[in-house]
Amino acid sequence: MKTFYITTPIYYVNGPPHLGHTYTTVVADTLTRFAKLEGRDAYFLTGTDEHGTKNYQAARDRGIDTQTWVDGISAKFRDLWPTLNVENDDFIRTTEERHRKVVQQVLQTAVSYT
Repeated sequence: MKTFYITTPIYYVNGPPHLGHTYTTVVADTLTRFAKLEGRDAYFLTGTDEHGTKNYQAARDRGIDTQTWVDGISAKFRDLWPTLNVENDDFIRTTEERHRKVVQQVLQTAVSYT
């Protein structure tokens, strides 16, 4: 049987989590739990996208370093899910080295096919 894989959008961190983030994440968690109840292997990923102009602008508007800003907001996302009893299998941040390595691999592979 194939693994049931689900991911939320990788949320931008130009502001704190809001109802839309919560709704999407709770729905993904519910679908994962249902798949597990059916006896399927299931994997649930969520996380934050920490690149982009809006994140830079949000930090600049507050007079702080961009990495400091994204660290703080990403932590709010990560800390919220257990409070809501959401049980994701992984939380990815696009500033993590493991994410960078995979993106580099994918891009290098894509370029090699052109």
